Amino acid sequence: MKILLTTLHAKYSHASLALPCLAAYCRNIPGVSVVIREWTTNEPREQLLRHIMSEQADVVAFSCYIWNIEKTLRIASDIKKIVPDTRIALGGPEVSYNIFELMHDNPAIDFVIKGEGERVFQLLTTTLVKHGGSNLLERSLAEIGNLYYRDGDDITSGPLSKHFVDLDSIPSPFDAGLVDLKKPLVYYETSRGCPFSCAFCLSSTEGHVRSFGMERIKSDLALLMRHNIANIKLVDRTFNFDTQRANDIWEFILEHNRDSHFHFEISADLLTEDNLKLLKRVPPNMFRFEIGVQSASETTLLRVGRKANLGRIFDAVRRLRSETDIELHLDLIAGLPGEDFTGFLASLRAVADLDPDMIQIEPLKVLKGSAMREIASRDDYHFSGFPPYTILRNPWLKFADISRIETIGRLLDLFYNHGSFSAALRLLRRTIDTASLLDRMARQAGNDNLSGLSTRRTYELFARLAEPLVDDATRRLLNDALFFDYCRQEMPLMGKLPSFVAERQNECAWPGPRELPAHLGVPADSRVKAFRCTFLKDYRHEEWKNGVVGITFVYVSGAGRGLQVTVV
Repeated sequence: MKILLTTLHAKYSHASLALPCLAAYCRNIPGVSVVIREWTTNEPREQLLRHIMSEQADVVAFSCYIWNIEKTLRIASDIKKIVPDTRIALGGPEVSYNIFELMHDNPAIDFVIKGEGERVFQLLTTTLVKHGGSNLLERSLAEIGNLYYRDGDDITSGPLSKHFVDLDSIPSPFDAGLVDLKKPLVYYETSRGCPFSCAFCLSSTEGHVRSFGMERIKSDLALLMRHNIANIKLVDRTFNFDTQRANDIWEFILEHNRDSHFHFEISADLLTEDNLKLLKRVPPNMFRFEIGVQSASETTLLRVGRKANLGRIFDAVRRLRSETDIELHLDLIAGLPGEDFTGFLASLRAVADLDPDMIQIEPLKVLKGSAMREIASRDDYHFSGFPPYTILRNPWLKFADISRIETIGRLLDLFYNHGSFSAALRLLRRTIDTASLLDRMARQAGNDNLSGLSTRRTYELFARLAEPLVDDATRRLLNDALFFDYCRQEMPLMGKLPSFVAERQNECAWPGPRELPAHLGVPADSRVKAFRCTFLKDYRHEEWKNGVVGITFVYVSGAGRGLQVTVV
């Protein structure tokens, strides 16, 4: 029997961890071959269908999430029409709730696994091999817990429970060679579950946290680091739920890592002095921490069951910012109970004042199976009935408010999150705080399409949105600082300067390589270009010096290296 394990990612760079774990758990079943194939939601459905059918699998199992469920169900329906005998199984968070309704509305689906899948899928596979062609199949399926299946015209299930698999019983998919290590991003987990009970998150439904053994964790991490994986994202919901365990893993990484970059989702208020002492040793560009603040209102957080000490969180973030080289990403959720638009701006202001490297705003998604569904029903929430179930309005936010918040989130991503506008933002934030600045920009942007902009168009957009917020004297300096930021990202072209500095053509020059300083140490096989312009201040230094200064930007590119910009 051949099994195809598959899923549709939102982006090519994403990779599945669930499918390799399933394959590892089932790899020794006699008479079974398992293949893993991963695609994206951006590929045409007809092409995906051809790929799947070419595998000629007896069982096709899909991993389902809010971003792929609709396309997955359409593909499953088509598979069944082409080869009716193909068995189709679904698993994942998006199909672990309202399962009877799902199977009733989608007759192509034969099986749905609720919750954690490894043990259930192994039992299902073993049963299909042993009884797939006999009248004992339904009786055997009825003994498999957390499995929904069809019994004639009925939909039924085995015994339902919150029994979880012993994590160390799952063979390492990395040791088994089942994970695609050529992807730019590899997911890894050291634990499952979460110690918190946030109403908006499905992890809270698991009730407790379980960890893989330290020997297993170190073995997997050592393998990944030996392969020089560029980006390793740990998917633990709260990596530092056990502070000593976190320190042990961080210590191991510091001892063995060469070039890998690690992303952790942590709870900042759980950090201890021992944690902070160790984290001071982390070199630049090695660790990134994602910290879910969600709201700066303790009242709002209490209404969704999030137990957080905001004072400790903010103090920890300040210390991480000042004492370490760790990249900090802070998250906010818009649409939580009791937080109106003014309250949201207050939360954004509080987070922006911490000066993190990245701020992410996510409109609330009222997920199936989450406690937020009950709160939404009680508090008159209205949200989309289709994935990803995004909030449309509630008693505190109108749809227009949510639309403006989404625009603020997009402007954050364009202007703040990559550090590409640091000089211009620093100038503006002398007189207006980040939250108010982005709000006023968002009002001007209105319903403009802010996607797919080139670098030049992005800087021109910033100028258009920012210029009305300053007086004439400041506007000249703003455009000067903005042009400095632009030059650090790409070389201005002769005769095609950005519109906000188009009149400064005579101040610009494009020096040849022989005119550049010899100490730059440019690799011999590089392509080198340069641009020089005079600026009103020297933005290269922490304290901007007054007086016109000439600054040269050197643009070095080469095969496999991308563009590197040096300011001299």
